[in-house]
Amino acid sequence: MDDHEVQPANAASGVMREPATARWFGTAAILAVGMIAGGYLLGDGLLRAKDAERAVTVRGLAERNVTADLATWTISYSASSTSLAEAQAKVRADTQSIEAFFKELGFPADALQPTGANVTSFTNEGITTFTVRQRLALRTEDITRAQKAVARQFDLVGRGVFLEEGSGMAYTFTKLNDIKPEMVAEATKDARASAQQFAEDSNSGVGKIKDATQGYFEIEARDGEAGGWGSADSPYKKVRVVTTVSFTLD
Repeated sequence: MDDHEVQPANAASGVMREPATARWFGTAAILAVGMIAGGYLLGDGLLRAKDAERAVTVRGLAERNVTADLATWTISYSASSTSLAEAQAKVRADTQSIEAFFKELGFPADALQPTGANVTSFTNEGITTFTVRQRLALRTEDITRAQKAVARQFDLVGRGVFLEEGSGMAYTFTKLNDIKPEMVAEATKDARASAQQFAEDSNSGVGKIKDATQGYFEIEARDGEAGGWGSADSPYKKVRVVTTVSFTLD
């Protein structure tokens, strides 16, 4: 067979292989580009995620001394007798003595209101004893006058009024909502100061707030809780709040 008869067959075979080879190289090139791009994006994404993790969580504290604006004094007293009528008469007399006591101190009549009464009895060796209990409540915004009344509470004992356990003054601060915004701002400022100190130690800068949680507001006696019979609660209070804040770091 002559050479010129074989050449057309070889040429045809080469023509058939060239498109397939081109397609293979094209596909490989596309995959390579995709892998490079994907690797770059993945790496860039990891860097962004790492940056997003650069944050510090700290707590901020705010405290403020306040004075109560409401005083409530619950007065419980009783009288016992084998005669129900006598016990009731004694309680009525005690009520008049209490009303006179507060009137002398300058409280208006409507500042004192009855809050409850009850009668109990027990029988021993055939003799029945009746006990009549009465409760009155003083409610006033005159804190100074209320303190004077508590200081003279034993004057009631001197008038024959038997004060039962549970009688005592309670002072309440009712204007918490008026100071909440300022205190939250103070606590947040305190938290940022702590974050700034941390950032300086780690050669970083404090960025924006990432997350924040406000704690509960606590109101307690400024100089410690009073306790025991005859001890009045303090009108001088301390309001306290703690916030937890997360800051990003630059």
